[in-house]
Amino acid sequence: MSLSNGAVFHLSAAHIQHALDSLAENDADVATTIQQWGYPEERRSPGGFQTLLRIIVGQQLSVKAAATISGRLSQAMDNDITPARLLSLDEDTMRGAGLSRSKVLYCRSLAHEVATGRLDPDSLHHLDDEEVAARITACKGMGPWSARMYLMFSLGRPDIWPADDLGVREGVRRIRGLDERPSQPETHELGAVWAPYRSAAALLCWHILNNTPT
Repeated sequence: MSLSNGAVFHLSAAHIQHALDSLAENDADVATTIQQWGYPEERRSPGGFQTLLRIIVGQQLSVKAAATISGRLSQAMDNDITPARLLSLDEDTMRGAGLSRSKVLYCRSLAHEVATGRLDPDSLHHLDDEEVAARITACKGMGPWSARMYLMFSLGRPDIWPADDLGVREGVRRIRGLDERPSQPETHELGAVWAPYRSAAALLCWHILNNTPT
C-alpha cells in the first residue's frame, strides 16, 4: 500500500499478519498470544504538520484526553491546521484549549520549524529511520517516542521498537509471562529477537491492552 506521496506504507494489515505469523513460527509465546487475542488492526495517520502536532498534544495523556484537546485546538484554528494559523494564536487561547505551558512552547516551535522549512514533513519518506528520527527530535519537545510514533503510523516503517512506551513494556510482560513489567533497557533487549518485525510486535503489545476488560 502507498502513501499519498507514492512511498510504500509497509505496516499494512497484510504485513502485520505476515510478520506476526513469521515470528510465531519460532516463538511459542507470540503464537499463543495471537491465538488468544487475534491480530492487531492496521493503524495509520496521514502524516504532515497536523499529525506531528497531534503527537505533541498526546504526550503523556490518555487517548481520550488527547483527542479532546486536539479538537479544541482545531476549533481555535477554525479547522485550518497550518503552521501559520497556529502561530497566530495567543498563549491564552492555546492554554484554554487544554495545553500546558510547555506544550504551547513545543507546538509553537514545531510550527516555526515547519513554516521556515527547517522541517519538511513531506520529504521524510525519502529518509531512513535514523534520519527521520534525527529530523523530528531536532524539534523542541519531540523526543524518540514522538519520532517512533511518526515512523510507525505515518510512514509505516516495519521495524520500529518503542521500548520506552509503557503499553509496549506491559505487553511484553504479558506475552512473556513475566512477574514484573520490564524496564526500558530490558524491553529493548527482549524486543531484539523480533526484528525485523518489531513494529508488528509493538502493535500486538498494544492490542492486548486495548482488548483486556477493565
